[in-house]
Amino acid sequence: MNERGELAIVLHSHMPYVEGFGTWPFGEEWLWDALADVYMPMIAMLRDAPVTLGLTPVLCDQLEALRGDAGGRFLGFMEGMRADIHAEDARGLDEGGEHELAAEVRRAAGDFNTAAERFRDLRGDLLGEIERLARTGPLELWTGAATHAVLPMLATDAGVGLQVSTGIQSHERRFGTWSGGFWLPECAYRPRLERDLVQYGVSAFCVDQTEPLGLGSLDQLEPIATEAGPVAVPIDWEVVSLVWDGEKSYPADPVYRDYHGRTVHDLKPWNIGGEPYRHYEALVQARRHARDFVRRVIARLDAYRAERGRPGLCCFALDTELLGHWWYEGMHWLRFVIDEAHLQGLDLATLPDALERHEPVARGLEASTWGRPKDLSTWDRPQVADIAFAQRGAELRTVAAAGRARSGDPALEHAARELLAVQASDWAFQVTYDLAGDYPRRRVSGHVEALDAALAALTDSRSVPEPAVRNLAPELDLAPLFGI
Repeated sequence: MNERGELAIVLHSHMPYVEGFGTWPFGEEWLWDALADVYMPMIAMLRDAPVTLGLTPVLCDQLEALRGDAGGRFLGFMEGMRADIHAEDARGLDEGGEHELAAEVRRAAGDFNTAAERFRDLRGDLLGEIERLARTGPLELWTGAATHAVLPMLATDAGVGLQVSTGIQSHERRFGTWSGGFWLPECAYRPRLERDLVQYGVSAFCVDQTEPLGLGSLDQLEPIATEAGPVAVPIDWEVVSLVWDGEKSYPADPVYRDYHGRTVHDLKPWNIGGEPYRHYEALVQARRHARDFVRRVIARLDAYRAERGRPGLCCFALDTELLGHWWYEGMHWLRFVIDEAHLQGLDLATLPDALERHEPVARGLEASTWGRPKDLSTWDRPQVADIAFAQRGAELRTVAAAGRARSGDPALEHAARELLAVQASDWAFQVTYDLAGDYPRRRVSGHVEALDAALAALTDSRSVPEPAVRNLAPELDLAPLFGI
Protein backbone atom coordinates (compact mmCIF):
# COMPACT_ATOMS: atom_id res chain seq x y z
CA MET A 1 0.00 0.00 0.00
CA ASN A 2 1.33 3.46 -0.85
CA GLU A 3 0.91 6.47 1.45
CA ARG A 4 -2.27 7.54 -0.36
CA GLY A 5 -4.35 4.56 0.76
CA GLU A 6 -6.33 2.13 -1.36
CA LEU A 7 -9.59 1.34 -3.08
CA ALA A 8 -11.60 -1.77 -2.23
CA ILE A 9 -14.06 -2.80 -4.96
CA VAL A 10 -16.91 -4.90 -3.56
CA LEU A 11 -19.40 -6.59 -5.90
CA HIS A 12 -22.60 -7.86 -4.30
CA SER A 13 -24.04 -10.62 -6.51
CA HIS A 14 -27.60 -11.75 -5.90
CA MET A 15 -30.62 -13.27 -7.60
CA PRO A 16 -33.83 -14.39 -5.85
CA TYR A 17 -34.68 -18.06 -6.29
CA VAL A 18 -36.38 -18.05 -9.68
CA GLU A 19 -34.96 -21.24 -11.21
CA GLY A 20 -37.97 -23.44 -11.89
CA PHE A 21 -40.47 -20.81 -10.72
CA GLY A 22 -42.08 -19.36 -13.86
CA THR A 23 -40.64 -18.30 -17.21
CA TRP A 24 -41.57 -15.20 -19.22
CA PRO A 25 -42.02 -12.38 -18.33
CA PHE A 26 -41.11 -13.11 -14.70
CA GLY A 27 -39.24 -16.17 -13.58
CA GLU A 28 -36.15 -18.11 -14.45
CA GLU A 29 -35.50 -16.07 -17.61
CA TRP A 30 -34.24 -13.41 -15.20
CA LEU A 31 -31.51 -15.86 -14.27
CA TRP A 32 -30.73 -16.75 -17.89
CA ASP A 33 -30.38 -13.08 -18.84
CA ALA A 34 -28.18 -12.40 -15.80
CA LEU A 35 -25.96 -15.32 -16.76
CA ALA A 36 -25.44 -13.94 -20.25
CA ASP A 37 -25.29 -10.22 -19.41
CA VAL A 38 -23.54 -10.29 -16.03
CA TYR A 39 -22.11 -13.49 -14.59
CA MET A 40 -20.34 -14.91 -17.63
CA PRO A 41 -18.70 -11.53 -18.46
CA MET A 42 -17.90 -11.08 -14.77
CA ILE A 43 -15.89 -14.29 -14.66
CA ALA A 44 -13.78 -13.11 -17.58
CA MET A 45 -13.26 -9.72 -15.93
CA LEU A 46 -12.24 -11.11 -12.53
CA ARG A 47 -9.09 -12.86 -13.66
CA ASP A 48 -6.15 -11.28 -11.76
CA ALA A 49 -8.42 -8.59 -10.27
CA PRO A 50 -8.15 -7.84 -6.51
CA VAL A 51 -11.92 -7.62 -6.02
CA THR A 52 -14.12 -8.68 -3.10
CA LEU A 53 -16.97 -10.68 -4.62
CA GLY A 54 -20.04 -11.30 -2.52
CA LEU A 55 -22.11 -14.28 -3.67
CA THR A 56 -25.43 -14.79 -1.97
CA PRO A 57 -26.08 -18.43 -1.10
CA VAL A 58 -29.40 -18.35 -2.96
CA LEU A 59 -27.61 -17.26 -6.13
CA CYS A 60 -25.11 -20.08 -5.65
CA ASP A 61 -27.99 -22.53 -5.14
CA GLN A 62 -29.15 -21.66 -8.65
CA LEU A 63 -25.69 -21.59 -10.22
CA GLU A 64 -25.12 -25.04 -8.76
CA ALA A 65 -28.31 -26.26 -10.44
CA LEU A 66 -26.80 -25.29 -13.81
CA ARG A 67 -24.70 -28.45 -13.62
CA GLY A 68 -27.93 -30.36 -14.25
CA ASP A 69 -31.18 -29.77 -16.13
CA ALA A 70 -31.14 -26.02 -15.53
CA GLY A 71 -27.99 -25.71 -17.62
CA GLY A 72 -29.74 -27.37 -20.54
CA ARG A 73 -32.65 -24.95 -20.24
CA PHE A 74 -30.23 -22.02 -20.23
CA LEU A 75 -28.53 -23.18 -23.42
CA GLY A 76 -31.90 -23.85 -25.03
CA PHE A 77 -32.98 -20.32 -24.17
CA MET A 78 -29.76 -18.77 -25.54
CA GLU A 79 -29.51 -20.83 -28.72
CA GLY A 80 -33.24 -21.03 -29.35
CA MET A 81 -35.47 -18.20 -28.21
CA ARG A 82 -32.77 -15.52 -27.92
CA ALA A 83 -31.26 -16.34 -31.30
CA ASP A 84 -34.68 -16.45 -32.96
CA ILE A 85 -35.91 -13.10 -31.65
CA HIS A 86 -32.66 -11.33 -32.58
CA ALA A 87 -32.95 -12.67 -36.12
CA GLU A 88 -36.65 -11.77 -36.38
CA ASP A 89 -36.25 -8.23 -35.05
CA ALA A 90 -33.20 -7.59 -37.24
CA ARG A 91 -35.24 -8.66 -40.28
CA GLY A 92 -38.09 -6.38 -39.28
CA LEU A 93 -35.80 -3.39 -38.81
CA ASP A 94 -34.16 -4.01 -42.17
CA GLU A 95 -37.52 -4.22 -43.87
CA GLY A 96 -38.43 -0.89 -42.27
CA GLY A 97 -35.26 0.75 -43.57
CA GLU A 98 -33.60 0.89 -40.12
CA HIS A 99 -30.40 -0.78 -41.25
CA GLU A 100 -28.13 0.62 -38.52
CA LEU A 101 -30.52 -0.59 -35.83
CA ALA A 102 -30.71 -3.99 -37.52
CA ALA A 103 -26.92 -4.21 -37.57
CA GLU A 104 -26.80 -3.44 -33.84
CA VAL A 105 -29.33 -6.16 -33.10
CA ARG A 106 -27.17 -8.66 -35.00
CA ARG A 107 -24.04 -7.48 -33.18
CA ALA A 108 -25.74 -7.81 -29.80
CA ALA A 109 -26.75 -11.38 -30.68
CA GLY A 110 -23.06 -12.19 -30.50
CA ASP A 111 -23.11 -11.48 -26.74
CA PHE A 112 -25.49 -14.37 -26.22
CA ASN A 113 -23.51 -16.65 -28.55
CA THR A 114 -20.34 -15.87 -26.60
CA ALA A 115 -22.09 -16.54 -23.28
CA ALA A 116 -23.35 -19.90 -24.52
CA GLU A 117 -19.88 -20.85 -25.80
CA ARG A 118 -18.23 -19.94 -22.50
CA PHE A 119 -20.90 -21.84 -20.60
CA ARG A 120 -20.19 -24.95 -22.66
CA ASP A 121 -16.43 -24.52 -22.14
CA LEU A 122 -17.04 -24.49 -18.38
CA ARG A 123 -19.48 -27.42 -18.65
CA GLY A 124 -21.94 -25.31 -16.72
CA ASP A 125 -19.70 -25.16 -13.66
CA LEU A 126 -19.55 -21.43 -12.95
CA LEU A 127 -19.08 -22.02 -9.24
CA GLY A 128 -16.09 -24.24 -9.90
CA GLU A 129 -14.51 -21.56 -12.06
CA ILE A 130 -15.12 -18.87 -9.42
CA GLU A 131 -13.60 -21.12 -6.76
CA ARG A 132 -10.56 -21.65 -8.97
CA LEU A 133 -10.13 -17.92 -9.53
CA ALA A 134 -10.31 -17.27 -5.78
CA ARG A 135 -7.87 -20.09 -5.02
CA THR A 136 -5.25 -19.10 -7.61
CA GLY A 137 -5.63 -15.30 -7.76
CA PRO A 138 -6.36 -12.21 -5.68
CA LEU A 139 -10.16 -12.61 -5.78
CA GLU A 140 -11.80 -12.71 -2.33
CA LEU A 141 -15.20 -14.35 -1.78
CA TRP A 142 -17.79 -13.20 0.76
CA THR A 143 -21.07 -14.82 1.67
CA GLY A 144 -24.37 -13.54 3.07
CA ALA A 145 -27.73 -14.55 4.49
CA ALA A 146 -29.24 -17.67 2.95
CA THR A 147 -31.93 -15.97 0.87
CA HIS A 148 -31.12 -12.27 1.29
CA ALA A 149 -33.55 -11.57 4.12
CA VAL A 150 -33.52 -8.06 5.63
CA LEU A 151 -32.07 -9.15 8.97
CA PRO A 152 -33.31 -6.20 11.09
CA MET A 153 -36.87 -7.09 10.08
CA LEU A 154 -36.75 -10.70 11.24
CA ALA A 155 -38.87 -11.49 14.27
CA THR A 156 -36.62 -13.80 16.28
CA ASP A 157 -33.01 -14.59 17.06
CA ALA A 158 -33.69 -18.08 15.72
CA GLY A 159 -34.80 -16.60 12.40
CA VAL A 160 -31.63 -14.55 12.12
CA GLY A 161 -29.55 -17.60 13.03
CA LEU A 162 -31.28 -19.75 10.40
CA GLN A 163 -30.47 -17.22 7.66
CA VAL A 164 -26.89 -16.53 8.76
CA SER A 165 -25.76 -20.04 9.67
CA THR A 166 -27.31 -21.66 6.59
CA GLY A 167 -25.64 -19.06 4.37
CA ILE A 168 -22.21 -19.57 5.91
CA GLN A 169 -22.40 -23.36 5.82
CA SER A 170 -23.42 -23.24 2.16
CA HIS A 171 -20.42 -21.05 1.35
CA GLU A 172 -17.94 -23.22 3.24
CA ARG A 173 -19.16 -26.40 1.55
CA ARG A 174 -18.94 -24.89 -1.92
CA PHE A 175 -15.69 -22.97 -1.66
CA GLY A 176 -13.80 -24.86 1.04
CA THR A 177 -12.87 -21.79 3.05
CA TRP A 178 -14.30 -18.52 4.34
CA SER A 179 -12.50 -15.44 5.64
CA GLY A 180 -15.37 -14.16 7.78
CA GLY A 181 -16.65 -11.54 5.32
CA PHE A 182 -20.44 -11.22 5.30
CA TRP A 183 -22.65 -9.01 3.15
CA LEU A 184 -25.66 -7.67 5.03
CA PRO A 185 -28.66 -7.95 2.67
CA GLU A 186 -29.64 -4.47 1.48
CA CYS A 187 -26.80 -3.25 3.76
CA ALA A 188 -29.51 -3.33 6.43
CA TYR A 189 -28.03 -2.78 9.87
CA ARG A 190 -29.53 -2.31 13.32
CA PRO A 191 -27.53 -1.58 16.47
CA ARG A 192 -26.08 -4.72 18.07
CA LEU A 193 -26.66 -6.89 14.99
CA GLU A 194 -22.93 -7.63 15.09
CA ARG A 195 -23.51 -9.55 18.35
CA ASP A 196 -25.68 -11.99 16.44
CA LEU A 197 -23.21 -12.21 13.54
CA VAL A 198 -20.10 -12.88 15.61
CA GLN A 199 -21.68 -16.07 16.99
CA TYR A 200 -21.31 -17.55 13.51
CA GLY A 201 -17.78 -16.33 12.81
CA VAL A 202 -18.46 -13.07 10.97
CA SER A 203 -15.42 -10.78 11.19
CA ALA A 204 -16.30 -7.99 8.74
CA PHE A 205 -19.33 -6.49 6.99
CA CYS A 206 -20.19 -3.36 5.02
CA VAL A 207 -22.52 -0.62 6.24
CA ASP A 208 -24.00 2.50 4.72
CA GLN A 209 -23.54 5.33 7.23
CA THR A 210 -24.12 8.15 4.76
CA GLU A 211 -26.91 9.72 6.81
CA PRO A 212 -25.20 9.78 10.24
CA LEU A 213 -21.71 10.64 8.92
CA GLY A 214 -22.74 12.90 6.05
CA LEU A 215 -22.28 12.50 2.30
CA GLY A 216 -18.64 13.13 1.43
CA SER A 217 -17.42 12.96 5.02
CA LEU A 218 -13.87 11.69 5.28
CA ASP A 219 -15.10 9.50 8.15
CA GLN A 220 -16.43 7.25 5.39
CA LEU A 221 -12.82 6.23 4.65
CA GLU A 222 -12.26 4.64 8.08
CA PRO A 223 -13.21 1.09 9.12
CA ILE A 224 -15.21 1.01 12.35
CA ALA A 225 -14.50 -1.25 15.31
CA THR A 226 -17.54 -2.75 17.03
CA GLU A 227 -17.61 -3.83 20.66
CA ALA A 228 -18.58 -7.36 19.65
CA GLY A 229 -15.51 -7.72 17.41
CA PRO A 230 -16.52 -7.62 13.73
CA VAL A 231 -15.28 -4.64 11.73
CA ALA A 232 -17.84 -2.50 9.91
CA VAL A 233 -16.60 -1.00 6.63
CA PRO A 234 -18.50 2.13 5.52
CA ILE A 235 -19.47 2.32 1.86
CA ASP A 236 -18.27 5.62 0.41
CA TRP A 237 -21.45 6.90 -1.25
CA GLU A 238 -19.52 9.87 -2.59
CA VAL A 239 -17.97 7.55 -5.17
CA VAL A 240 -20.80 5.01 -5.37
CA SER A 241 -23.13 7.80 -6.49
CA LEU A 242 -20.98 8.29 -9.60
CA VAL A 243 -22.44 5.01 -10.83
CA TRP A 244 -25.71 4.85 -8.90
CA ASP A 245 -27.33 8.27 -8.82
CA GLY A 246 -29.86 8.37 -11.64
CA GLU A 247 -29.50 11.18 -14.15
CA LYS A 248 -26.27 12.46 -12.57
CA SER A 249 -24.36 9.18 -12.85
CA TYR A 250 -22.13 7.74 -15.58
CA PRO A 251 -24.75 5.24 -16.87
CA ALA A 252 -27.07 8.13 -17.80
CA ASP A 253 -24.70 9.39 -20.51
CA PRO A 254 -26.52 9.69 -23.88
CA VAL A 255 -23.99 7.50 -25.70
CA TYR A 256 -24.71 4.41 -23.57
CA ARG A 257 -27.30 1.83 -24.52
CA ASP A 258 -30.84 2.69 -23.47
CA TYR A 259 -32.30 0.09 -21.12
CA HIS A 260 -35.87 1.29 -21.70
CA GLY A 261 -36.03 1.67 -25.51
CA ARG A 262 -37.20 -1.71 -26.80
CA THR A 263 -37.97 -3.44 -30.10
CA VAL A 264 -40.95 -5.75 -30.57
CA HIS A 265 -39.14 -8.49 -28.65
CA ASP A 266 -37.57 -6.27 -25.96
CA LEU A 267 -34.19 -5.84 -27.64
CA LYS A 268 -32.31 -2.57 -27.17
CA PRO A 269 -30.62 -1.10 -30.28
CA TRP A 270 -30.90 2.59 -29.26
CA ASN A 271 -28.70 4.75 -27.09
CA ILE A 272 -30.00 6.98 -24.32
CA GLY A 273 -29.77 9.97 -26.63
CA GLY A 274 -32.35 8.40 -28.98
CA GLU A 275 -29.89 7.52 -31.74
CA PRO A 276 -28.85 4.05 -32.97
CA TYR A 277 -26.52 2.52 -30.40
CA ARG A 278 -22.86 2.46 -31.41
CA HIS A 279 -20.91 0.06 -29.24
CA TYR A 280 -17.43 1.38 -29.99
CA GLU A 281 -18.41 4.95 -29.07
CA ALA A 282 -19.90 3.67 -25.82
CA LEU A 283 -16.70 1.81 -24.92
CA VAL A 284 -14.64 4.93 -25.55
CA GLN A 285 -16.90 6.83 -23.17
CA ALA A 286 -16.68 4.03 -20.59
CA ARG A 287 -12.88 4.41 -20.66
CA ARG A 288 -13.23 8.17 -20.08
CA HIS A 289 -15.60 7.57 -17.19
CA ALA A 290 -13.23 4.99 -15.69
CA ARG A 291 -10.40 7.52 -15.88
CA ASP A 292 -12.57 10.14 -14.19
CA PHE A 293 -13.67 7.68 -11.48
CA VAL A 294 -10.09 6.80 -10.55
CA ARG A 295 -9.13 10.47 -10.42
CA ARG A 296 -12.00 11.17 -8.05
CA VAL A 297 -11.09 8.25 -5.76
CA ILE A 298 -7.50 9.48 -5.66
CA ALA A 299 -8.72 12.96 -4.73
CA ARG A 300 -10.77 11.49 -1.87
CA LEU A 301 -7.85 9.51 -0.52
CA ASP A 302 -5.42 12.40 -0.90
CA ALA A 303 -7.79 14.69 1.04
CA TYR A 304 -8.02 12.09 3.80
CA ARG A 305 -4.25 11.73 3.97
CA ALA A 306 -3.74 15.49 4.09
CA GLU A 307 -6.24 15.95 6.93
CA ARG A 308 -5.59 12.88 9.08
CA GLY A 309 -1.98 12.01 8.34
CA ARG A 310 -2.57 8.35 7.47
CA PRO A 311 -3.79 6.30 4.50
CA GLY A 312 -7.52 5.89 4.00
CA LEU A 313 -9.67 3.02 2.72
CA CYS A 314 -12.26 3.85 0.08
CA CYS A 315 -14.90 1.12 -0.21
CA PHE A 316 -16.80 1.15 -3.50
CA ALA A 317 -19.65 -1.36 -3.35
CA LEU A 318 -22.56 -1.97 -5.68
CA ASP A 319 -24.85 -4.68 -7.03
CA THR A 320 -23.01 -6.74 -9.62
CA GLU A 321 -26.21 -6.94 -11.67
CA LEU A 322 -26.07 -3.19 -12.31
CA LEU A 323 -23.03 -3.92 -14.49
CA GLY A 324 -23.99 -5.55 -17.77
CA HIS A 325 -27.74 -5.67 -17.19
CA TRP A 326 -28.98 -2.23 -16.12
CA TRP A 327 -25.79 -0.58 -17.38
CA TYR A 328 -24.86 -2.55 -20.49
CA GLU A 329 -21.29 -1.19 -20.63
CA GLY A 330 -20.77 -1.48 -16.87
CA MET A 331 -18.57 -4.57 -16.85
CA HIS A 332 -16.32 -2.98 -19.48
CA TRP A 333 -16.20 0.16 -17.34
CA LEU A 334 -15.08 -1.86 -14.32
CA ARG A 335 -12.33 -3.53 -16.32
CA PHE A 336 -11.19 -0.06 -17.43
CA VAL A 337 -11.25 1.11 -13.78
CA ILE A 338 -8.88 -1.69 -12.82
CA ASP A 339 -6.58 -0.76 -15.71
CA GLU A 340 -6.72 2.96 -14.89
CA ALA A 341 -5.94 2.32 -11.23
CA HIS A 342 -2.63 0.76 -12.29
CA LEU A 343 -1.91 3.61 -14.70
CA GLN A 344 -2.69 6.36 -12.18
CA GLY A 345 -1.01 4.79 -9.16
CA LEU A 346 -4.12 3.83 -7.19
CA ASP A 347 -3.70 0.69 -5.11
CA LEU A 348 -6.52 -1.87 -5.25
CA ALA A 349 -7.11 -4.33 -2.43
CA THR A 350 -9.60 -6.91 -1.27
CA LEU A 351 -11.27 -6.00 1.99
CA PRO A 352 -9.55 -8.70 4.12
CA ASP A 353 -6.13 -7.56 2.89
CA ALA A 354 -6.99 -3.90 3.38
CA LEU A 355 -8.28 -4.46 6.91
CA GLU A 356 -4.91 -5.87 7.90
CA ARG A 357 -3.40 -2.44 7.13
CA HIS A 358 -6.10 -0.07 8.39
CA GLU A 359 -6.71 0.21 12.12
CA PRO A 360 -10.46 0.49 12.80
CA VAL A 361 -11.66 3.52 14.73
CA ALA A 362 -14.08 3.36 17.65
CA ARG A 363 -17.34 4.90 16.53
CA GLY A 364 -21.01 4.11 17.03
CA LEU A 365 -23.14 2.73 14.22
CA GLU A 366 -26.69 3.82 13.48
CA ALA A 367 -29.52 1.86 11.88
CA SER A 368 -29.38 2.16 8.11
CA THR A 369 -29.71 0.50 4.71
CA TRP A 370 -28.59 1.46 1.22
CA GLY A 371 -32.23 1.70 0.13
CA ARG A 372 -34.06 4.85 -0.94
CA PRO A 373 -34.24 6.54 1.54
CA LYS A 374 -31.57 4.89 3.65
CA ASP A 375 -33.97 3.18 6.02
CA LEU A 376 -36.30 0.16 6.01
CA SER A 377 -39.18 1.86 4.22
CA THR A 378 -38.67 -0.08 0.95
CA TRP A 379 -39.55 -3.28 2.83
CA ASP A 380 -41.71 -1.85 5.62
CA ARG A 381 -44.44 0.45 4.27
CA PRO A 382 -48.23 0.16 3.86
CA GLN A 383 -47.81 -0.83 0.22
CA VAL A 384 -45.99 -4.03 1.23
CA ALA A 385 -47.50 -4.57 4.67
CA ASP A 386 -49.09 -7.84 3.53
CA ILE A 387 -45.67 -9.20 2.58
CA ALA A 388 -44.03 -8.04 5.81
CA PHE A 389 -46.79 -9.62 7.92
CA ALA A 390 -46.68 -12.84 5.89
CA GLN A 391 -42.91 -13.10 6.42
CA ARG A 392 -43.14 -12.40 10.13
CA GLY A 393 -46.05 -14.76 10.69
CA ALA A 394 -44.36 -17.56 8.78
CA GLU A 395 -41.23 -17.14 10.89
CA LEU A 396 -43.10 -17.18 14.20
CA ARG A 397 -45.10 -20.28 13.22
CA THR A 398 -41.98 -22.13 12.12
CA VAL A 399 -40.00 -21.26 15.24
CA ALA A 400 -42.93 -22.32 17.44
CA ALA A 401 -43.33 -25.59 15.53
CA ALA A 402 -39.65 -26.39 15.93
CA GLY A 403 -40.18 -26.47 19.69
CA ARG A 404 -42.54 -29.42 19.20
CA ALA A 405 -40.57 -31.20 16.46
CA ARG A 406 -37.48 -33.32 16.32
CA SER A 407 -34.30 -32.36 14.53
CA GLY A 408 -34.09 -33.86 11.06
CA ASP A 409 -37.85 -34.14 10.58
CA PRO A 410 -38.36 -33.82 6.78
CA ALA A 411 -41.55 -31.80 7.28
CA LEU A 412 -39.71 -29.26 9.43
CA GLU A 413 -36.86 -29.11 6.91
CA HIS A 414 -39.33 -28.40 4.14
CA ALA A 415 -41.07 -25.72 6.20
CA ALA A 416 -37.74 -24.07 7.02
CA ARG A 417 -36.79 -23.93 3.34
CA GLU A 418 -40.15 -22.43 2.44
CA LEU A 419 -39.57 -19.87 5.22
CA LEU A 420 -36.21 -18.94 3.73
CA ALA A 421 -37.87 -18.46 0.35
CA VAL A 422 -40.60 -16.25 1.86
CA GLN A 423 -38.06 -14.07 3.69
CA ALA A 424 -36.21 -12.87 0.56
CA SER A 425 -35.99 -9.07 0.45
CA ASP A 426 -36.73 -9.14 -3.30
CA TRP A 427 -40.48 -9.62 -3.06
CA ALA A 428 -41.18 -6.35 -1.22
CA PHE A 429 -38.57 -4.53 -3.30
CA GLN A 430 -40.25 -5.58 -6.54
CA VAL A 431 -43.67 -4.47 -5.28
CA THR A 432 -42.38 -1.13 -3.96
CA TYR A 433 -40.84 -0.28 -7.33
CA ASP A 434 -43.51 -2.00 -9.45
CA LEU A 435 -41.01 -4.21 -11.23
CA ALA A 436 -42.74 -7.55 -11.65
CA GLY A 437 -46.52 -7.32 -11.68
CA ASP A 438 -48.15 -9.77 -9.30
CA TYR A 439 -45.23 -12.23 -9.46
CA PRO A 440 -43.72 -11.38 -6.03
CA ARG A 441 -47.05 -11.66 -4.22
CA ARG A 442 -47.77 -14.97 -5.96
CA ARG A 443 -44.38 -16.25 -4.86
CA VAL A 444 -44.95 -15.18 -1.24
CA SER A 445 -48.41 -16.74 -1.05
CA GLY A 446 -47.22 -19.94 -2.71
CA HIS A 447 -44.35 -20.41 -0.29
CA VAL A 448 -46.51 -19.57 2.74
CA GLU A 449 -49.10 -22.11 1.64
CA ALA A 450 -46.41 -24.78 1.22
CA LEU A 451 -44.89 -23.86 4.59
CA ASP A 452 -48.20 -24.24 6.40
CA ALA A 453 -48.84 -27.59 4.71
CA ALA A 454 -45.44 -28.81 5.93
CA LEU A 455 -46.11 -27.59 9.47
CA ALA A 456 -49.48 -29.34 9.45
CA ALA A 457 -47.72 -32.61 8.67
CA LEU A 458 -45.88 -32.28 11.97
CA THR A 459 -49.07 -32.55 13.99
CA ASP A 460 -51.51 -34.73 12.04
CA SER A 461 -51.58 -37.67 9.68
CA ARG A 462 -51.03 -35.72 6.47
CA SER A 463 -48.35 -36.98 4.13
CA VAL A 464 -44.90 -35.61 4.91
CA PRO A 465 -43.50 -33.46 2.08
CA GLU A 466 -40.06 -33.96 0.65
CA PRO A 467 -37.55 -31.87 2.61
CA ALA A 468 -36.10 -30.25 -0.53
CA VAL A 469 -37.40 -27.19 -2.37
CA ARG A 470 -35.58 -27.64 -5.66
CA ASN A 471 -31.94 -26.77 -4.86
CA LEU A 472 -32.73 -24.13 -2.26
CA ALA A 473 -30.42 -24.18 0.78
CA PRO A 474 -29.00 -27.71 0.53
CA GLU A 475 -26.87 -26.97 3.63
CA LEU A 476 -29.89 -26.05 5.75
CA ASP A 477 -28.89 -25.60 9.41
CA LEU A 478 -31.86 -26.15 11.70
CA ALA A 479 -29.82 -25.80 14.90
CA PRO A 480 -30.81 -22.14 15.49
CA LEU A 481 -34.49 -23.18 15.50
CA PHE A 482 -33.71 -25.43 18.47
CA GLY A 483 -31.74 -22.78 20.33
CA ILE A 484 -28.43 -24.48 19.59
